[in-house]
Amino acid sequence: MSRDSDPRPEEEQQQAPLLDHLIELRSRLIRALLAVLVVFLCLYPFSNTLYTFVAEPLMALLPAGSQMIATEVTSPFLAPLKLTLIVAFFIAVPYVLYQVWAFVAPGLYSSEKRLALPLLASSVILFYAGAAFAYYVVFPLMFAFFTGTAPAGVQVMTDISAYLSFVLKLFIAFGIAFEIPIATFLLILTGAVTVKDLAAKRGYVVIGCFVIGMLLTPPDVLSQTLLAIPMWILFEAGLLAGRLVKRQRGGRGTAPDEGEEQNPS
Repeated sequence: MSRDSDPRPEEEQQQAPLLDHLIELRSRLIRALLAVLVVFLCLYPFSNTLYTFVAEPLMALLPAGSQMIATEVTSPFLAPLKLTLIVAFFIAVPYVLYQVWAFVAPGLYSSEKRLALPLLASSVILFYAGAAFAYYVVFPLMFAFFTGTAPAGVQVMTDISAYLSFVLKLFIAFGIAFEIPIATFLLILTGAVTVKDLAAKRGYVVIGCFVIGMLLTPPDVLSQTLLAIPMWILFEAGLLAGRLVKRQRGGRGTAPDEGEEQNPS
């Protein structure tokens, strides 16, 4: 039935697609939340084990007889619970992003779809890689430095809530830092900057990587270098990816193929 023959008022006809989108969005959000909830319920019996695993880089370096402490009454319960919820979200992120993708995909050109899905998958993988790099490489060096600098007569006994907040900030910081190639690629792809401009500013990027490494790691050259060098390598990877895509599109431009219509959202 055409719009002209639709007996509903024109205002209702315009509101109908918006309501359909809102209903679809609500459905996708509910599915994403249910996925996180299911993973959380599966992990909850192992919440203390998860916390022990996250605390292992520090626990392994504490002096003999030292242990972590809880300065608040609810900390022994809330700290592992908070960690379990965050881990559940991290595990469910691929499904959550799939729901986001399923919501926005109908409104994308086919050329955009071919790029969006690999970018989403790469973003998840790089974030996981950043968190793993922080846990297995940075944490042992960082905690060895901090525990080794305690003044004489001071026994290191970290509060479990304070430790969790500290490591979660680092997980997120390193995860975001490892998104550099995605950010670089998107800047080039959208035309905000050119490959030539970024390559010319490579020296500033390297300095910026070391500054970020200085802010996120202990004040020793080794830890700063362990973060700065991967960030620089990831920047070069994004630069290379942007250069390759621009070269492939150079002959045909970035506009949709002739005759290609945008799918209705």
